[in-house]
Amino acid sequence: MKQLLFTIFSILVLNSVAQETVYPAKAQTETIALSNATIHIGNGEVIENGIIVFSKGKIVDVRHAASIADVKVIDCKGAHIYPGIITSQTDLGLNEIGAVRAVLDVRELGDINANIRSIVAYNTDSKIIGTLRSNGILLANIVPQGGILSGSSSVVQLDAWNWEDALYKADAGIHFRMPNLVARSMWFMPTTNTNPLQTALARIENLRQFFNDAKAYYAIEKPTYTNVKFEAVRGLFTEIEAYPTINWKGVKKPLRPQQNFYIHAETVKEMQIGIEFAKEFQFKPVIVGGADSWMIANYLKENNVAVILNQMHSLPITQDDDVDQPYKTPFLLQQAGVLFAIGDVDANSRGRNLLFNAGTAVTYGLTKEQALQAITSNAAKILGIDDKTGTLEKGKDANIVVSTGDILDMKTSNVIHAFIQGREVSLDNKQKQLYERYQYKYSLK
Repeated sequence: MKQLLFTIFSILVLNSVAQETVYPAKAQTETIALSNATIHIGNGEVIENGIIVFSKGKIVDVRHAASIADVKVIDCKGAHIYPGIITSQTDLGLNEIGAVRAVLDVRELGDINANIRSIVAYNTDSKIIGTLRSNGILLANIVPQGGILSGSSSVVQLDAWNWEDALYKADAGIHFRMPNLVARSMWFMPTTNTNPLQTALARIENLRQFFNDAKAYYAIEKPTYTNVKFEAVRGLFTEIEAYPTINWKGVKKPLRPQQNFYIHAETVKEMQIGIEFAKEFQFKPVIVGGADSWMIANYLKENNVAVILNQMHSLPITQDDDVDQPYKTPFLLQQAGVLFAIGDVDANSRGRNLLFNAGTAVTYGLTKEQALQAITSNAAKILGIDDKTGTLEKGKDANIVVSTGDILDMKTSNVIHAFIQGREVSLDNKQKQLYERYQYKYSLK
C-alpha cells in the first residue's frame, strides 16, 4: 500500500513540474525593430509594410518601413503586428482546475466582501497562462467572485515570477453582482418559495446602507478604528484625496483616479437598477455581461456607461431573442456609440477563444479593426490603462503580438512573437509540450 501511495505521489509531483522550463523573460536590453509587416495600430489605423521600433520596454517609433541601423531587426515580412490582446474579465490564476477544490481561490464567503483583493491570490504559475499568451493575450483583468460585493479586480501582465511583478494596475474596480430579479429555474436546482424580487431588493438596500455608512465614516477626520471594508471602496467616490493623512499646507491635494463600479447584470431591468444605484452615489458604472445591453444602447450612451460582454458563443438569455443575438450585440453597441469590450468566460476555452469571439463579431457587422479595438484599445480604456497600452503608439508599453495570419481567424491565426513591455516572452505551454510528447511517442516527429 505504501509503495502504491508513493507511486501516485511521484506521478503528481512529475506532472506538477512539467512546465517549469517556461519562465518569465528578462528585461529588454537592446533596441528591437519589427519590420516589413502589416501593423494594426489598434485605433482603426493600419500601416502596410510598416516598422515598429521599441526600446527599454517602450514604443519609440511606428511608421512605414525604412532602413534602420544599430538595432536588432526581426524581419516579419508577410506577417501582421497587433497590440497585445486584453481580456477584460477572467478568473485566470484564481481557478486552475474547476473540479479540484484545493486549486480554487476565486470565491469568498459572505455577502459584502469589499476588502477582498483578487491580486494577492493570483497564481503566476498557472498552466493556463501559457495557453493565453501563445494566442496573443498578454494582459488580463483578474476578477473575484462571491457575494453581492465581490471585492476589487486588478490588471496583470502575463509574464511574471509573482503577483507583485505581474501587477499592471492595482484594485482598479469594485465588482457588484446584481441579484436576479426573477426566478431562473434549472434542472439541477430545487425550486423555492421565496420571492426573488423581494430578496434582491432587500440585498440591494443592505448594500445601499453599507455605502451610506462608508460616506459617514469618511466624514470622520480621525476614526477611532480603521474599517477595512470602507477603506476598500474609498476610491469609488469622486474627488477622493490620494494621500488624505498628509498636510499639504495650501498646496492643491492630488486626487486618485476613480475606481470603476463593475455591475454584473444581464437583463434590462437589472442593468437599469444597477446604473441608477451607481448614479445615486456618483460611481463610475461599467456593465459586465450585458446580454440585453443592445436593447438599451441609447440609455447606456446617454449615461456614459461602458459594457464588457461576457460570452458571445452562447444562446440568448430569453426565448424571444434571435438565436444569434449574442453575435449581433457588438455591432448594435458600436452603431449606438457605446464603448464596449468583448470577453470570453467560457469554462472550457478558459479565455483563449477571446480573439475568435471578436472574429465572430466581424461576421455580424463589425469591421476587423473595430473588432480588434474591442479586445485592445476599448478594453484598455474601460480598465483605465489606455495611457500605457491598447494601441501601438509612441510612448506606450511595447506590448506587441506578431502573427503570420489574421489573429481574429481561428484557421489562420499563428502567433510567432509576443513582447510584454519589450521583453520577448515564451510562447510555449503545457498543451504544446503534450503535443510534442505524443508525436515523439508514436514516431510522428
